[in-house]
Amino acid sequence: QVQLVESGGGTVHTGGSLRLSCEASGYTYCMGWFRQVPGKGREGVAVVDRGGRTTYADSVMGRFTISRDNAKNSLYLEMNSLKPEDTAMYYCAADLVVSCNEYSLVHVQSFRYWGQGTQVTVSS
Repeated sequence: QVQLVESGGGTVHTGGSLRLSCEASGYTYCMGWFRQVPGKGREGVAVVDRGGRTTYADSVMGRFTISRDNAKNSLYLEMNSLKPEDTAMYYCAADLVVSCNEYSLVHVQSFRYWGQGTQVTVSS
């Protein structure tokens, strides 16, 4: 069982920046960020494997950067040029064996371990 704890959410104006962090309690292979707004399904934002290979959703490409520190069992999401449509609850997810690619970004059920979420609000 892997525990995930997110931090770093908050409220910013359009064009602002935020950095999310996620600390895992143990080994993970694939880690990612997902987001959800009320009434909609959870959508993939970005995933990264232990080797640092990344996959991004088209909607955040060029604005968000996912990274991880394996020594600290930590995952990060640097979010720049934020837009009101980025407003959502952001969740950290992890798994030990899932293939870390566009498939896992789309199929959220691939991930067994999830954090509680951290709210990001972008005001216009």
